[in-house]
Amino acid sequence: MLAPTLNNASLQSFAENYTDARTRFLTILQALPTAYNHRALPCIGQAPNGESLYTDTVWIGPADASSVLVLISATHGVEGFAGSAIQIDLLQRLQVGNLPNNFAILIIHALNPWGFAWLRRCDHEGIDLNRNFINSYAPPPSNSGYTELATALIPTDGDWQSANQRLSEFAAQHGQRAYEIAVSGGQYSDPAGMFFGGLHASQARHHIEALIAEHQLSERALAVIDLHTGLGPFGYGEIICDHPHNTRGAEVAALWYGEAVTLPDIGSSSSVPKSGLLDYAWHAIMNTAPNAPAGCFVTLEFGTYPVDNLFNVLRHDHALHAQRNIRSNNDTPDWQARAAQANTANMRRHFYPGTQAWQAMVLFQGRQTIDMAIRGLVRE
Repeated sequence: MLAPTLNNASLQSFAENYTDARTRFLTILQALPTAYNHRALPCIGQAPNGESLYTDTVWIGPADASSVLVLISATHGVEGFAGSAIQIDLLQRLQVGNLPNNFAILIIHALNPWGFAWLRRCDHEGIDLNRNFINSYAPPPSNSGYTELATALIPTDGDWQSANQRLSEFAAQHGQRAYEIAVSGGQYSDPAGMFFGGLHASQARHHIEALIAEHQLSERALAVIDLHTGLGPFGYGEIICDHPHNTRGAEVAALWYGEAVTLPDIGSSSSVPKSGLLDYAWHAIMNTAPNAPAGCFVTLEFGTYPVDNLFNVLRHDHALHAQRNIRSNNDTPDWQARAAQANTANMRRHFYPGTQAWQAMVLFQGRQTIDMAIRGLVRE
């Protein structure tokens, strides 16, 4: 029989939880033969067993490199299993390989460590970090579709059957794309609800903006890859570009990643247009002048189960966390409550199926996309 594309040792990049992922990440990092600069950024809250939470950043390569690959995991906390594994796998590959000249890598491990630790998509304030990067919170963007559907998405009366019927009627009347935009496009009116973008800058947003300034990333050619899971066909890594289709960022993405790139704004993606994406912080510093270094931001999204399952899992997660009976005295989830355990199992399964076949597809396509990004940067 032929040798496997990825052996079992490679699959050990996948961790059991946030604490395990951070331990593996730091252990592999310490064995890296290349010079690097590591910083642990403390984050608010604790993991279920009381561990401290950190976003770890690592700069590998010359400080003045003109081209930089940026790799981000756990923007949506529970999605960090795949993202962390790809980052760990990259560190393992760097143990035997060399970087191109004048090139650096910035790894941002666990941008949302609280969500990773507690198996939630939002942060400790209920903020979806990937809706938090708006231009103004006063006033924030409006989403009339979400306002119309809010009580059906999370029914406070417990009547899920009637709520589901309302959602089906909305989708039938307005179409599936309009329904998905209403639900997931971002909302700024319901702090306990799904896809809540927040009413102020999150801690993670402050971290991102500080890293951009500290490393003067606006002056470098950039390939930014944000690692996500939960949307699209099972195991498929979709390269999603939220640069508008007629901009240089979209042109760069097409040049570097080819026809695999999809664009929500023209309807070619499994994703739909959204407000406040993390992407926008990076768009603002890329391709700012005709002779500026080339750059693009893409989301590498690994599919798991259908979008209806995604919405239902998140609906029940938010409904459950809105109930005081799963809260402990310090207002954090009671990890041992039966309802909480069932809920976190559903969240984990949707965003991290964890089968060896799925893991292998994630690592293989992660390597492929990273290699395409590096070739694109070097070519520039």
